[in-house]
Amino acid sequence: MNLIEYPDAEMMMMDVGNTIAGELEAHLLTNDSVSFAVPGGTTPGPIFDVLCGAKHIDWARVHVMLTDERWVPETSERSNTRLLRERLLIDAAAAAIYMPLYGGTDTPEESLAALEAGILDVLPISVLLLGMGTDMHTASIFPGADKLNEALHGNAVLVPMRAPGAPEPRITLSAKVLKAAMSRHIVIIGQEKREALNRAKSLSPEEAPIAALLAESTVHWAES
Repeated sequence: MNLIEYPDAEMMMMDVGNTIAGELEAHLLTNDSVSFAVPGGTTPGPIFDVLCGAKHIDWARVHVMLTDERWVPETSERSNTRLLRERLLIDAAAAAIYMPLYGGTDTPEESLAALEAGILDVLPISVLLLGMGTDMHTASIFPGADKLNEALHGNAVLVPMRAPGAPEPRITLSAKVLKAAMSRHIVIIGQEKREALNRAKSLSPEEAPIAALLAESTVHWAES
């Protein structure tokens, strides 16, 4: 794990955004297309603000996907897709090819095969951005979730997930897919998450799912 500390979150977000832009450009030099997987939630929004206006990236050759999605329609305020359309897939990045993780069926299981088929051709992920919760979950791989073992150790691409405290089912990229990413960045803010990260280093992935991904990741941290 490579840990980079920043004086403040604003500087961190700008630096991470510029780093990812450079990595996407580098991959595009030697590939017809690239894939870029990102988390939902509010934390990555400022990174998206940096990236969406990057006109030097040939966004029409970039496949964008979420690391995980809540099983709600895009019209819901809890939809990660909604955030992406508002913060990332605008301006220059509106030309990117979006790979959805929501299928519109009653349950994730009903759409699983079709969603997996849609993203298989763009794997492995070229550039991956992740967050981490204070419970040390990442993507929608939560401690205590119903299919935690499958998500951590199975061969599936996508795993439907139901977790204590989560108000709706979720669908998540598996640890196998996340670990295969060619470049992996984890962004965290605050002392509480820094302490959680430190704890995760000595815990099993079952106790701290982020522990499965720390090796060969770059972790970016700012206190506030």
